[in-house]
Amino acid sequence: MPSVVEVHVKSIGGSSTGSGTVLTRSGLILTNYHVVATHDLGATQIDVKVGGQHPASQQASIISADPAADLAVIQVTKEGGFKPASLGDSSTVVPGTQVIAIGSPEGLQGSVTTGVVSALDRPVQVEGTRTGQDKPLTYAAIQTDAALNPGNSGGPLLDLDGRVIGINSSVYTPTSGPPVSGIGFAIPINDAEKILAHLGPSA
Repeated sequence: MPSVVEVHVKSIGGSSTGSGTVLTRSGLILTNYHVVATHDLGATQIDVKVGGQHPASQQASIISADPAADLAVIQVTKEGGFKPASLGDSSTVVPGTQVIAIGSPEGLQGSVTTGVVSALDRPVQVEGTRTGQDKPLTYAAIQTDAALNPGNSGGPLLDLDGRVIGINSSVYTPTSGPPVSGIGFAIPINDAEKILAHLGPSA
């Protein structure tokens, strides 16, 4: 729980809330690019809240980002005192693996849901408008039935040993018909680590 933060972005057009996964004690945080994408479109401030009974808000800035992978790294302005998450190995995950999701759905910080891995290598398409791209992006995701909602994006999908196996990124949204629950997607942490090697300062 101390390794998961709430990311709140204020922009000219409004505000948005997501989650982030702490990478280093100094306050490098991994999140989805679409959580902070409005920063490039006129956001005035990124605030990070660390969990706890009375969470304190600290300002952060984007260090680097890969919109095509829907990932970004932000740095808290006041460095130090963070608890890094333990990164796992998503190649060991199989359908049926029990998982835990932590994040701030609808701004409810520190919310925990559980479920299983439903499938692997699901092709997920994200609208380009969410990431500032001219066309949609597609990536192979871990599918889970752990409940995810707006605000979970950027938070970790964990195994039962508390190791991050994915970064929660999206939920299934049908083009027509009633909403569908229990179909969420996460970017495999092994894929994220490959990109992290090229995203800004070393963890």
